[in-house]
Amino acid sequence: MGSMKKSSVVLLLLLSLFLFSGNVVEVEGRTCETASGRFNGLCFRSSNCASVCLTEGFPDGACEGARRRCMCRRHC
Repeated sequence: MGSMKKSSVVLLLLLSLFLFSGNVVEVEGRTCETASGRFNGLCFRSSNCASVCLTEGFPDGACEGARRRCMCRRHC
């Protein structure tokens, strides 16, 4: 009976931890995306896309969508 009580307490603690860990809210500004004007071909490596976006004056870029386009990102 004692081990059952311990198991119930452990389960309750784990469940509480799981439920309360998701309540953290992160606040960020909006992110605007624009298709890269200089990236040619299909985009498979986001690091390559980000490098091209840097040359266009954007701080970041990533490959997105089914068409694998290089999308440059910046805060609006």
